[in-house]
Amino acid sequence: MVIAIVKYGMGNVASVQKVLKKLGYPSIITNDHDEIKKADFILLPGVGSFKKGMENLNELGLIDLLTNEVVVNKKPFLGICLGMQLIATYGTEPEHIEGLGWIEGGVIKIIPKKGHRVPHLGWNTIQTDVLDEFYSEFNNLDYYFIHSYHFNATNSKDVTMWVNYDGELVAGLQKDNIYAMQFHPEKSQDGGMILLKKILERYAKV
Repeated sequence: MVIAIVKYGMGNVASVQKVLKKLGYPSIITNDHDEIKKADFILLPGVGSFKKGMENLNELGLIDLLTNEVVVNKKPFLGICLGMQLIATYGTEPEHIEGLGWIEGGVIKIIPKKGHRVPHLGWNTIQTDVLDEFYSEFNNLDYYFIHSYHFNATNSKDVTMWVNYDGELVAGLQKDNIYAMQFHPEKSQDGGMILLKKILERYAKV
């Protein structure tokens, strides 16, 4: 199985590839359309603003390509941090911007009520009530977060994990072949590696 890590100028691609290598999965960092089409799995990481992320994808001609590969052709996909946010209907960083629109919802500013700092930075505990062994083993484990905006999902059925930060924030999403997580599994030590491995094993070609 070859994993295409999308290169679009929004950071942390090398650290993701390093973890994939440790797990024994070959990957390429690329924005080449043909390489993305040939890949068995697409991974969209990223840090930074929603607007800049969408602008970069558009400049590289990747919006329609990724939508066709993931939504139409049902190629397995994982979005991490900004990569999760960009699959929303829209974002608001720093203004209203259309997203990829793969999972309904908007990405909005975190507004804590009790003086919690923004960004939400550091280790925090994820929770899930999804009745699926795939997610249950990760309930109450700690993962590494850094974000100032959060995904406000329209449909609760798309939410697989959440984190409490002066209220529940979406930490994970899944819709068919589309997986996404707000935290950084590549920075979350053993727990992050186990989660990545489990997602990839679900789609690994024999």
